[in-house]
Amino acid sequence: MSFESLGLRTELLRAVSEKGYNNPTPIQQQAIPLVLEGRDIMGGAQTGTGKTAGFTLPLLQRLMSSTKPVKGRRNIRALVLTPTRELAAQVAESVQTYGRHLPLKSTVVFGGVSINPQKIKLIKGVDILVATPGRLLDHVSQRSVDLSKVDILVLDEADRMLDMGFIKDIRKVLALLPKQKQTLLFSATFSGEIKKLANDLLKSPALVEVAQRNTTAERVTQVVHPVDKKRKRELLSLLIGSENWRQVLVFTRTKHGANKLAEQLDRDGISAAAIHGNKSQGARTRALAQFKSGKVRVLVATDIAARGLDIDQLPHVVNFELPNVAEDYVHRIGRTGRAGNEGEAMSLVCVDELKLLQDIERLIKREIPKVVIDNFEPDPTIKPEPINKGGRGRQQQNSRKRSGNKPGASRNSKGPYKGRSNNQSRSGNRARQGA
Repeated sequence: MSFESLGLRTELLRAVSEKGYNNPTPIQQQAIPLVLEGRDIMGGAQTGTGKTAGFTLPLLQRLMSSTKPVKGRRNIRALVLTPTRELAAQVAESVQTYGRHLPLKSTVVFGGVSINPQKIKLIKGVDILVATPGRLLDHVSQRSVDLSKVDILVLDEADRMLDMGFIKDIRKVLALLPKQKQTLLFSATFSGEIKKLANDLLKSPALVEVAQRNTTAERVTQVVHPVDKKRKRELLSLLIGSENWRQVLVFTRTKHGANKLAEQLDRDGISAAAIHGNKSQGARTRALAQFKSGKVRVLVATDIAARGLDIDQLPHVVNFELPNVAEDYVHRIGRTGRAGNEGEAMSLVCVDELKLLQDIERLIKREIPKVVIDNFEPDPTIKPEPINKGGRGRQQQNSRKRSGNKPGASRNSKGPYKGRSNNQSRSGNRARQGA
């Protein structure tokens, strides 16, 4: 199937071609015709499947089909809500890219930067607004935004917004919107709370689901390396150096842990930067730009980066620490293996994290291969200690082969990991295993 067969207008087809895309992804094939019909949609898709273009392209076309000559200030007719600044910026970039040949204006608003330049753009008027909920309500309180003319609402990564505690803000925003509108809700997971929100918002929605919920992308090879907690950083540095990895996204649980690990990797001679919620937006943007350009080999991130980082052909994701909530594992490793590319997701797991690993395997309905690296065998006498789960830990109740050329892959796991290992030797060709 081609983009032409989906009924998109010439200007959009030209923008898609300039972007280098020839054929729509499965979610685009399903979602675009339904959005063009004006249907409400409840969409479920793995991250990296082309979901953003799946709603952006038809959204632009629908706005153009009802566009009249602009007299005076433009009204916001499409609102896209996202959970994080990075995702908001990514969606806004897609709107500009695909709408470059259309006479529509758009802008993005999120926190961490001055509100005044945003106010100026909003007061001048835009057709499409991409926003995080908190900063959008800041503009509402300052009367720099009018949502009474919105025709299309998109809730992107709705499950993440609820996880981050945005449900009250979302409902405040919804109260400012017209009752008659088209609503598109996209979520990687469908919890009870998501379903309730969908029931409140959507009218006879079409379900668009291109993969089983809570599954990991087929092109992502997953592996667990059991290792003692105190030796994780040493093992990570060894793997990055010996394999000559040039671009690695590493996840930690805490902001302090991200900063500490980035500093340690730098001392090991591996250029690294940290990105998390305590960093200014300017610092986060610079770190991401340096990572994308190759100036920094390792980007160490908290879960704020699990959704919204769009890095072309990112080859490696490492869970330095497993997430407290199993669903976040799916989102983290979804940063690799995007748009049909292959990727590798590695988790360094200590004895404290075995219960978290079990939760993840239960969620994704598969056992992740375990490979112990020679000289990094876990000490079987170490007893597990409680994990400080912080703010995200309260969500835990809601979550209930690699072969390769890795140096010194051991063939046997011992201690608490015994009976759960699936060690494999490395060969020149990496085994790819479906989800």
